[in-house]
Amino acid sequence: MSQPNAVLFDELGPRGRRRVRVLTVASAAVLAVVLVLAVVRLAQNGQFAYDLWAPLVDPTTDEFPLVWQRLGRGLLWTLAIAAVAMAGSLVIGVVIAVARLSLGRYGRLPLVAVVELFRGLPVVVTILYVSIALPILGVDLSDNWFLAIGLVVYNCVVISEIVRAGVLAVPHGQVEAGQAVGLRPSQVMRSIQLPQAFRSMLPAIISQLVVILKDTALGAVVLNGVTELTRQGQQLRNFFDNALQTFFVVAVIYIVVNILLGKAAERLERRLSRSRTASAVAEEEEAVRV
Repeated sequence: MSQPNAVLFDELGPRGRRRVRVLTVASAAVLAVVLVLAVVRLAQNGQFAYDLWAPLVDPTTDEFPLVWQRLGRGLLWTLAIAAVAMAGSLVIGVVIAVARLSLGRYGRLPLVAVVELFRGLPVVVTILYVSIALPILGVDLSDNWFLAIGLVVYNCVVISEIVRAGVLAVPHGQVEAGQAVGLRPSQVMRSIQLPQAFRSMLPAIISQLVVILKDTALGAVVLNGVTELTRQGQQLRNFFDNALQTFFVVAVIYIVVNILLGKAAERLERRLSRSRTASAVAEEEEAVRV
């Protein structure tokens, strides 16, 4: 019997499964050899020396609490910048998506131009442009907030396109049903289209939020005054001259935070799925009683 996940492709036979196993083992062996060679090479270059790792992993050293105080400060600023950028991008992105769907053909042209402009710019260029343009306009902020605003400017248009695609994917019959019971277009959008769009587009939205968190590291490339995690790592690297060790720890921190964010997203998605199931069951029971 064919498996459910084999709908779009032929199920592998004995020879195909054997070939996949051989290729998997061979790939794992090659990866293991590369990893061993890398470790040997690093050891030959003295990258596992105690002095390089001690400030990061040995609590008995004088530098350890100071190092983790700076890394902790950088992590807090990273989370704060990411939270502001996520909230701003979601709110502005939804507004842009709704306005673009609600306005007429010519009324939406300015929004289309803005979306296409900022979608076409690299994130680094957007952040740099914000940090240059806002002071000229008299807006005096720290580089941390220039970074947050730059991330909002770029990601709000991306999220607006995600939300717009989700709204357009809602079956038109549901829109017509809402209009048939007397709902205004704004009420149909708010009560029918947007909730379903968010449910269907939630994985894509969560992926974009993870991208926002990782893109906070770009501030260390173009803004000297940021205090987020990567910038703190750069300063520690310069002081201890242990780039590999410092950025290994910084990378682990990013990975852990992104895993936790992903787990939170999965939990939210499961909760929404249970809510939809319970709502559907309640509607069926109500229909049976009627």
